[in-house]
Amino acid sequence: MSTIDFLFTVLKILAGIFVFGVIVLVHELGHFAAAKLFGVKVNEFAIGMGPKIFIFGKGENRTKYSIRLFPIGGFCSMEGEDSESSHPQSFNSRKLWQRFIIIIAGVAMNLVLCFLLLVILFTTCIKPDENGRVAFSSTTISYLPETATSYETGLRAGDEILSINGKRVFTDHDIAMLMQSDEDGVMDIVVRRKADDKLKKVTLNDVKFKTGIDENTGRQYLIYDFAVKGIPRTPLSTIVQSAKTEFSLATMIWRSLGDIITGKYGLNQLYGPVGTVDVIGSVVENAAQQEDIRDGLYPLLLLVSLLTVNIGLLNLLPLPALDGGRLMFLLYEFVFRRPVKPEYEGMVHAIGFVLLLILLVIITFNDILRLITG
Repeated sequence: MSTIDFLFTVLKILAGIFVFGVIVLVHELGHFAAAKLFGVKVNEFAIGMGPKIFIFGKGENRTKYSIRLFPIGGFCSMEGEDSESSHPQSFNSRKLWQRFIIIIAGVAMNLVLCFLLLVILFTTCIKPDENGRVAFSSTTISYLPETATSYETGLRAGDEILSINGKRVFTDHDIAMLMQSDEDGVMDIVVRRKADDKLKKVTLNDVKFKTGIDENTGRQYLIYDFAVKGIPRTPLSTIVQSAKTEFSLATMIWRSLGDIITGKYGLNQLYGPVGTVDVIGSVVENAAQQEDIRDGLYPLLLLVSLLTVNIGLLNLLPLPALDGGRLMFLLYEFVFRRPVKPEYEGMVHAIGFVLLLILLVIITFNDILRLITG
């Protein structure tokens, strides 16, 4: 490897770490801001895990801010969060609804960041068509020749696609992903169709599309035989498109989690911090090579948006040490009108944290193995 190649590799890694760190920082800032809002003492605000590299903030009642060695997360350590505390500003001394907001604030910040990134994407990265018009792709079919296979099996121009094989469609990206994941080119599609001057839902069973075989990979792919209508870009349509896309990304993540739970995907197909940093770095590298900055910025912003909402939603899983696990304890307190003893809750989260670390080590090992073997 030449010196220039080495420097590019280092810069790619640093770019990936920076982007990943910003996403984590925003999440933890949500907890931090909500804690401060309700007068909860924050003992330490950290980016990264493991040994401390840098720390500032001295004094018993002051928050310590630290950067740690391993860029795999972060935390906002609050007084009395995992142990008994008589401090007047402890986490457990606050009302139930206040603690709920503090816990959920991290996820909320991720969702806000994702939305803002998508607004930037749709405001700056959509190229005009040959007529100089800037538009977003909708889920309504604008062109479908009568000779098309999908026309012969039920689809019509003007149909708004609502779901494919029982899965809700929000954007044109959903259509593309659901169609490409179909194995035989035959699918059930629900559309909204205008008939007798009324819009009606119509279920189309066994809609067929032609398929082809990729000569390089040998994989089957669908041949699209329709085009979708464009939505002119306005401030309102930009906001709506951003919201739809965020919901689409969130839905995709939940579907992927379901596939993992059902065994469709194995642990070797998951990406941890190392794999995530590598993917981010590669997208940043590709963005830097584009002549038109929009060609590079679009996939980068879309990836960061996906990772942002991904980190937020994964934290909502009802597992110990995650935000979702802490919400389960608050739910218990709400239902039974009494909290779990902080030391017991702390023990559960500590055990959960160790198990999550073991899982993280396994995934990281797979990340490194994937990088080595290509």
